[in-house]
Amino acid sequence: METTKYSKVYRIIHWAIAFSFLLLLITIFLRLTWMNKYNVADIIQNYLKDTDQILSQEQLITLAKKIRQPMWNWHIYIGYVLVGLFSIRFTLPAFGYMKFQNPFDKTLSTKIKFQKWTYILFYLCTIISLATGLIIVLGPKEFKKPMEEIHVLSIYYLIVFIAIHLAGILIAEFTDQKGIISKIVSGAKDKN
Repeated sequence: METTKYSKVYRIIHWAIAFSFLLLLITIFLRLTWMNKYNVADIIQNYLKDTDQILSQEQLITLAKKIRQPMWNWHIYIGYVLVGLFSIRFTLPAFGYMKFQNPFDKTLSTKIKFQKWTYILFYLCTIISLATGLIIVLGPKEFKKPMEEIHVLSIYYLIVFIAIHLAGILIAEFTDQKGIISKIVSGAKDKN
């Protein structure tokens, strides 16, 4: 059994990243469901029917986008926070606070190699998501559309990673790494 103690720095970064991703998923969920521009436009249109006012579909969509813009601004702000958190995360190994995930170590079990490769793939996808998000917001307008197409795919890897991550935690907790959940929360050492 591998005994792991998570430092305070590690735990703060871990939970800040997890909470940020949760908030991002909420903004994406809202954008795809209740705050969808077509749903909001329909609500406006239904309201206007009772007031004898008429707007074109284009005007309704423009108004719907303006209504949901503050929510979408939060998506952008959280993206900036994640850029900062991952910048810190990637520099911490140089200061000895966190380890680099090395899947090439021949002494590792297949399970540990799978874990390390999963994290490396997650980090690569996250870098692509953050870079495309920054280009969408800060880059030249001609890159916006192709970057949006790539950026939209982020939700798929993120949901898959979260599912694998949670499944791995539960498997570890109920097999050979009992207490892993309490260690990532409180940093407590093994009592063995």
